[in-house]
Amino acid sequence: MSTLFAPAHSAFEESPEVLEASARALAGERLDRAAAEALYYGASLHTLARLAHAMRLRLHPEPIVTYVGDRNINYSNVCVCACRFCAFFRAPGEEGGYVITREEMARKIDETLKLGGTQILLQGGHHPDLPLEWYEDLLRWMRATWPSLHIHAFSPPEIFFWSRKFNLPVAEVLRRLQAAGLDSVPGGGAEILSTEVRAQVSPNKCTAEEWLGVMEEAHKLGMKTTATMMFGHEEEPRHRLDHLFAVREVQDRTHGFTAFIPWTFQPAHTRIHVQPLPAPAYLRLLAVSRLVLDNVPNIQASWVTMGPQIAQLALFYGANDFGSLMIEENVVAAAGVSFRMSRADIHKTIRAAGFTPVQRTMDYRPVEPQPEV
Repeated sequence: MSTLFAPAHSAFEESPEVLEASARALAGERLDRAAAEALYYGASLHTLARLAHAMRLRLHPEPIVTYVGDRNINYSNVCVCACRFCAFFRAPGEEGGYVITREEMARKIDETLKLGGTQILLQGGHHPDLPLEWYEDLLRWMRATWPSLHIHAFSPPEIFFWSRKFNLPVAEVLRRLQAAGLDSVPGGGAEILSTEVRAQVSPNKCTAEEWLGVMEEAHKLGMKTTATMMFGHEEEPRHRLDHLFAVREVQDRTHGFTAFIPWTFQPAHTRIHVQPLPAPAYLRLLAVSRLVLDNVPNIQASWVTMGPQIAQLALFYGANDFGSLMIEENVVAAAGVSFRMSRADIHKTIRAAGFTPVQRTMDYRPVEPQPEV
């Protein structure tokens, strides 16, 4: 099946299934799997934009677009997973592997705060030799040194890896990290939430069910998290819908996801050889995400992978958030994609789309305006 799903009918001759699903979406009804399939596989891109933007306006009628001021610090690139889609990791003992020093971490955090950032996104590989106490000590030091800093750190695969490595329940690992200073958990490592697909592209990582289980445990502890999807590698379109419905099911129980962030796989320098998906495929999935995830309040555009112009267009395909200032990003850059935007660039792009930019925290509270540098 084509990933673009060029419909057989024009926008004015939608199939009965698409027309029925569209009417349900416009009425604010929850979409079941059949309706989601009708729209994702059969609706025109214009129809999806109309439906997703209407839903975005129902959820967020105010004419603003939010973003967070943060920096993605990769504390280590040493990893035993060897995921086929990753161009960033180094195997244990391989040249170029590192573990960040406290001095380097402090420099990066101080710079982030000076630039008006409020949050550090902290992620690394599955390092085989660092004890859990290393991560706890790091969090305690960050919390003591920068008390106001929001620490949005690690990912379900990292947390599940530590659970197995140290023979501790996932909930206990999360409790220890939370006690040390962890505020929230990013949605990294989701890729596609299909164990079938993960067995192909990341066989040494946690399963889809284990990823979701970590998030549910975090939500039980009162932590907010995000959910992501990296698509366009070796999955089928049905797996993408599986992913969306899996996130929605957990959210129905926990209400812990603050946002959903999809982006397209960047294949350069990886061991998966496919053509990158074009912008229409990204916008199609983004719009369907907004329609299916009726219980996830925010959908983020991904300028880091798609560039500022497509991210701007995404604001009319269901996205109400422009993601991150992303003062630093290494993983996507390792795959040959290096878009960069300053705060002034982000503000200009949002305003050009007819919205007001508002910097926010991880849980979507506005923060004081920052200089546009």
